[in-house]
Amino acid sequence: MNLLEITNETWTTVGIVAGIFAGTALVIGILILLVGKFFKVDMDEKIEKIMNNLAGANCGGCGCSGCSGFASKLAAGGASLSDCHVTSPEKKEEIAKLLGIELSDEEPTVAVVHCNGGIENCGQKFEYKGNPTCAANASLLGGNKACSTACLGCGDCKAVCPENAINVSERLAQIDPDRCISCGACITACPKEIIGRIPASAPVYVACSSKCKGKDVMNVCKVGCIACGLCAKSCPHGAITMQDNLPVFDYSKCTGCLTCVAKCPRKIIISRKTVAEETPEKIS
Repeated sequence: MNLLEITNETWTTVGIVAGIFAGTALVIGILILLVGKFFKVDMDEKIEKIMNNLAGANCGGCGCSGCSGFASKLAAGGASLSDCHVTSPEKKEEIAKLLGIELSDEEPTVAVVHCNGGIENCGQKFEYKGNPTCAANASLLGGNKACSTACLGCGDCKAVCPENAINVSERLAQIDPDRCISCGACITACPKEIIGRIPASAPVYVACSSKCKGKDVMNVCKVGCIACGLCAKSCPHGAITMQDNLPVFDYSKCTGCLTCVAKCPRKIIISRKTVAEETPEKIS
């Protein structure tokens, strides 16, 4: 066998192997395209149906950039319906059917600011003259308010609220419960983490987040909770317990008798009815 014959045989073998690889790659490529095409259609249809049932607020409270992103994560199993606080229970039920999952019972909620320490009530460590945002303020020694958990009142929450439900007056934010859709955008935006959710049916909430002892609170704020416990002792239904120097409500026991509101010497237990009556006038 001469060199030419060996070379020809080698190239023939190479050609056969290359052909096998090329053919295999072609078949795999076609299969991937077919599977991707049909899967994409199914996924796009599911996402579209989910989108049609979402509230469409695009508030970002679920942690996604908008409802389309949330719908995609739901369709892929990467999110929970409980992450959205805007979509109605009826629409969530429809989405649950599309996803083939059980929908847990959820009580509607509203956001509240757990602070009442505006300029007149809470002292300042220094005069802040920087970037007029809560985030920038908080980055400088925790903010200029003397209380470490006080509302900084620069309005980061108001800026992101899609429903214009937040008013900021005298460096203190307040939320109109009638306009709040509980999207959570304000909760995410607050650098002090003092905005939270309570049941929409809750008659009262605690307007303080300080876990300090009474004497320390009195040194920095005129209205902060001093952990006296009068609210818990006076509640006729046992709906209040003291935890970390703050009253905590069991709203399943609260009847809205407002005994706690009347007994609180610092007036940090707020009637939501009062807030609902006063806040809209300030916002409008």
